[in-house]
Amino acid sequence: MRNASIVVAMMLVTPALGQDKATIEKMNESFATAFNKGDTATVAQMYVEDAYLLPAGSPMVRGRSSIQTFWTKAGESVGDMKLTTEDVRPLGTDAAREIGTYGLKTKGSPAQEVVGKYVVIGQKIGSEWKLATDIWNTDK
Repeated sequence: MRNASIVVAMMLVTPALGQDKATIEKMNESFATAFNKGDTATVAQMYVEDAYLLPAGSPMVRGRSSIQTFWTKAGESVGDMKLTTEDVRPLGTDAAREIGTYGLKTKGSPAQEVVGKYVVIGQKIGSEWKLATDIWNTDK
């Protein structure tokens, strides 16, 4: 009986996780589109108010306002952001860990491609996913 309960619970949870991965992928699309347009106010709203940003080679950034400032400065030197979700795992009922890859192009001449990987901890607030912790580094 216990095994049957576990199987039923897994059947009920699995579709929800698939939907959450799709939701997170859609959020990544919105994030990249907003960043590429220079709309860092929209980018910042995708983070929880007290989020942490741990950029490669830079000091830690905390809080939505500081995160917006970071992305505004970053947008001066890089663009054409692309994000690819590789894996999403639940961390309880209102959080998830996402692993993915990214690509950017520098705005200098000649433009260079920058690629790397990231880990994000997302927090579900109501029916909406927000970024709580965001860390990345380059492949080189």
